[in-house]
Amino acid sequence: MDRKRIAVIGANSFQDPLIRKAKEMGFETHVFAWKEGAVGAETADFFYPVSITEKEEILTVCRDIHPDAVATIASDLAAITVQYVAQRLGLPCNSAVCVARSTNKFAMRKAFLEAGIPTPGFLSLRAGETFDPGRLSFPVIVKPTDRSGSRGITKLDSPKGIGTALAAAWENSFEKRAIVEEFLDGEEFSCECISQNGTHTFLALTKKFTTGAPHFIETGHVQPAGLSPALLEAVVSTVFSALDALHITCGASHSELKVTQDGQVRLIEVGARMGGDCIGSHLVPLSTGYDFIRMVIEAAAGMPVTFAKGPHYEAAAIRFVFGREDLDRLHFIRKEAPELVRFVSEIEPFTRQVVDSSTRYGYYIVAGNDRETLRRVSAL
Repeated sequence: MDRKRIAVIGANSFQDPLIRKAKEMGFETHVFAWKEGAVGAETADFFYPVSITEKEEILTVCRDIHPDAVATIASDLAAITVQYVAQRLGLPCNSAVCVARSTNKFAMRKAFLEAGIPTPGFLSLRAGETFDPGRLSFPVIVKPTDRSGSRGITKLDSPKGIGTALAAAWENSFEKRAIVEEFLDGEEFSCECISQNGTHTFLALTKKFTTGAPHFIETGHVQPAGLSPALLEAVVSTVFSALDALHITCGASHSELKVTQDGQVRLIEVGARMGGDCIGSHLVPLSTGYDFIRMVIEAAAGMPVTFAKGPHYEAAAIRFVFGREDLDRLHFIRKEAPELVRFVSEIEPFTRQVVDSSTRYGYYIVAGNDRETLRRVSAL
């Protein structure tokens, strides 16, 4: 009997765990990505040096190999191709409407508004259009409509600097369009879920830490988030409503949100894919026992999703390396509490300025049975 086959869209270091898990599950792996930076090229059974945006070329190859699933993790851009290819092969996937809404922040905000989900004031500007400061209340966040990874994001407390902020957003946007939205105060979280046949299951809530204004680059994450049961229930209810509004029915989702000082849950954005920054691939299984990547593969292949929990810790955290201070923190943990260290990426030489998530120098992951200890040793 032939092995099951899976087409994986993307091959960078955040995609490699998906390739490895698929092979562990007995799938023959066919992986598509540019050769440069394609860590998964060595892991895959078959590698195709094709850009993840070349939907028709990938579809043509897939018609020959007849995959049983098409999948990606942690990439909005790859999710577009996954949907396009999977739908045409008759495989489980989200709809084209879902992908259009979940990969474009302006379309997403409109969907939330139509569904009655509380959303801050917002507007969209194409490259060269002029911003009218009277249309929104400051402070505002300016960002590309169709990018992730903290690219092109700026917070402004007044109209001063709006031209520079818009130019940065337009430069980072594939469609050369920016969204300007009223800034929400509050602590930031992300909610990780899996969906199959339109039924959503909550897996974990992540507390997020960033550099703050003006660019909000993530410095680390910790699970569990530490919210009360009542507030967690409110978060999950709001997120499920958002998943329905975006027509997310199949696979992973990563919802970013804030909880205000008065306990109100406010959505920022939702991705119809697993969260990046090792949130889904590493932190979820470490802190919950859920095999999130297996779930993604099962949903993409139309197999029943496995919810059995494996061995796990009470908490897990990731800390990103921005410079020498963060590296010194890792050396401190290795000396004082080496049993907490679970994974350390390659740490690059400190030769550039960190301007977004893609330019950080590396990361390390810790896990144990005391959330506050993990936060303290990681300086989160």
